[in-house]
Amino acid sequence: MVFGLFRRRTPDLVTVAYSAIVAQARQPHFYAELAVPDTLDGRFEMVSLHTILVLNRLRGEKDKAGEFGQQLFDLFFLDMDGSLRELGVGDVSVPKKVKKMAEAFYGRAAALGAALASDSRAELIEMIDRNVHAGASAPAASAALAAYVRASAETLAAAPVSEILAGRPSWPDQTQFTVSGANR
Repeated sequence: MVFGLFRRRTPDLVTVAYSAIVAQARQPHFYAELAVPDTLDGRFEMVSLHTILVLNRLRGEKDKAGEFGQQLFDLFFLDMDGSLRELGVGDVSVPKKVKKMAEAFYGRAAALGAALASDSRAELIEMIDRNVHAGASAPAASAALAAYVRASAETLAAAPVSEILAGRPSWPDQTQFTVSGANR
C-alpha cells in the first residue's frame, strides 16, 4: 500500500494541457525574436498569457469544460506556488507573493479579454507592451506578439473544445510572427 505512493502516475489531462501551455510559452522564439524578457517576470507573463487564452476559450462552455478550466486555473497557481518555493521564497512570504500574482493574473485576463473583444489592434499592442515588455517600448516586438496572440485566440476558438480537454490546445506557428513582419 505505501509503495503505491511512489509509483509513477499517468498525468491527468489537465496536467498534460498545462504542460503544453508551458511548453508553448517557453518557445525560444518569443524571447529571442519578440523581445520577451527571459526573466522570471517575462516567463510568468508568457505562461499567464497562454493560460488566459485557453481559459478564455473554455469560458462559457458547460460541464466538463468548465471543470477543466477551473482545474487548469488551480494548477497554474499551484505551479506558481511551487516555483516560488523552489526559488527559495520563505513559507511565510509565498502566500503574499501568490496573492500578488493572482491580482496580476486577473488584471491581465481582464485586459486581454477587453483587447481581444475590441477591433482595435492598438489596444492589444498597448496591453502587450505594458505587461509583457514591461513598458520597455518595443513597438515592433509588441505588434508582432499581439498578432500572435490574436492568431492564438482565433486558432483556439476554431479548435474543438474536445482537443483542449484531451490536453492538446492548438497554437499557431509562433515563428511566423516576427519583428520585421509586425505590421500584419
